Amino acid sequence: MFTPRRKTLAIGALLGSALLAVPVTAHATADDAAPTPTRAQAAPVAAVAVGLDDPAKKEIAMKIVSSAENSSLDWKAQYKYIEDIGDGRGYTAGIIGFCSGTGDMLDLVEYYTQVKPGNVLAKYLPALRKVDGSDSHAGLDPNFTKDWAKAAQDAEFKKAQDHERDRVYFNPSVRQAKSDGLGVLGQFIYYDAIVMHGDGTDSASFRNIRKRALAKAKPPSQGGNETAYLNAFLDARVWAMKQEEAHSDTSRVDTAQRVFLRKGNLNLNTPLDWKVYGDPFHIG
Repeated sequence: MFTPRRKTLAIGALLGSALLAVPVTAHATADDAAPTPTRAQAAPVAAVAVGLDDPAKKEIAMKIVSSAENSSLDWKAQYKYIEDIGDGRGYTAGIIGFCSGTGDMLDLVEYYTQVKPGNVLAKYLPALRKVDGSDSHAGLDPNFTKDWAKAAQDAEFKKAQDHERDRVYFNPSVRQAKSDGLGVLGQFIYYDAIVMHGDGTDSASFRNIRKRALAKAKPPSQGGNETAYLNAFLDARVWAMKQEEAHSDTSRVDTAQRVFLRKGNLNLNTPLDWKVYGDPFHIG
């Protein structure tokens, strides 16, 4: 089953620096008779908090997003995905829903062409520049979808999709969440929001969803309660989703992210059970 997808037409970069994990040093007491520890034995032991950028946690994040975007946990099968879903953003494609009308598909194909000149999608760059900001297919039809699927067989194109996903969406959202003092679940909540809404200047963009949340609750970095703040953020996210018909089904928040939050699963530990658009999903 195909499910609605998203993104605001303006996409920008998030601001915010990551919080550094606080080192925890192990201390031991010793009497005069105890041997002097070696330099290696005396070295402090740092405990680094696991974040969404931990490979295992990132895999979970990709699966949860894919459950909402493609009704499947198999996110790696989506490199070849491309379709116009009638949301005013032209073609939506790939592992994160790059759109011909929002600029991120153009950025992706430009980057792919930098690392692999003469690729099968390079010839569409002039058309992608012209249709940016619209739902037009001018210069893309009739073979763009076939060529996208062909490109998706190339390991370099898959790497390019990973690169742009991380550069535009994953890394900025995780940095901002860490700066706000949020754990793994909060980092995922930010990531899912920027995937759908982008980080433009309109009222439903990620930065303005966060701004609405900050007006209601303080994040942990400001001494606030993490659960209370995340509830405020999800409230603001639901409001933003309802501003557009294509996003008006809020189950990816109501029966997924809120489920994890109500259970106090701030570290997004498995097992995880949730529903999106009525479909059940499980990660063991």
